[in-house]
Amino acid sequence: MRPRTVSRRIPTALSRVLGAPPEEAPNGVADDEPIAVGYLVVRASGASAARSAIGGGRRDREPAQIQLVMRAGLPGHLPPGGAGVSYPECSLRAVPGERQGTVLLTVATHRLSISFTELRPLMFQPVRLDRPVQSLFAASAVHLLVVAGGLDPHGVKPYLTGLAELVLRSALRAELDRADAIATRRRAAVDYIKAHLSEPALSAERIADALFISRRRLYQLFDDGDGVSGRIRALRIERAKELLSDPAHAAKGVGEISRVCGFANAAHFSRTFRKLTGQTPREYRLFRHSGV
Repeated sequence: MRPRTVSRRIPTALSRVLGAPPEEAPNGVADDEPIAVGYLVVRASGASAARSAIGGGRRDREPAQIQLVMRAGLPGHLPPGGAGVSYPECSLRAVPGERQGTVLLTVATHRLSISFTELRPLMFQPVRLDRPVQSLFAASAVHLLVVAGGLDPHGVKPYLTGLAELVLRSALRAELDRADAIATRRRAAVDYIKAHLSEPALSAERIADALFISRRRLYQLFDDGDGVSGRIRALRIERAKELLSDPAHAAKGVGEISRVCGFANAAHFSRTFRKLTGQTPREYRLFRHSGV
């Protein structure tokens, strides 16, 4: 079977393939949302994905095909409508744009050696690719489209599947490394907060300075809840609950416990404690010591 292809020779100006990636990427990408340059988005493709979208199906179900989408600077000699090849289980297309083009590689999920469970962290999320991987993906796509007409289709299909797998594995490793780095930084921040809970002046600025990161980066570490101040407040209340429950600290008054936990005054401590637990500190202590 001959592939469907746009037959037009494209110069191998591979040094012009990439543009510089921006500082930020969106938190999630739908099928019709723009993708930032230098970021890869992996999404479901094919009839099963369309049926799932129409029927409100879950995105985490394994699709028959997945599509890798990346925006990049492409050679200016591509036809206005782009160039592509298509086979029963894979396809490749490069579409030029005013400033940046788009590379779309679709492969059958069952042809990959990576399970869909492993790929799930990448699905529908923009993942920043290292520049060498960006260059490899875009250059390989353009180069294949240059010579596709003279290639045996049975050889092209495993090539495209292998290219997809190489890019996916590189992206997955980068994403896992990033997640691990975030978890490590978050643990360090929490450890610092715990060590300085008794200090009323504890702030995001102090924590960021101690960890040698920007406040913006610190806020990103705690963007899954009440933020940095919320985490400080929650840890102070947890510490207060420990002290109020411990018979060894029964002689400590509420005011002293509030100071140990870093609250500016007992009134603020009591209001915060009641807001988070539904009880005043005295009620909590009485309940815990009653043995009920």
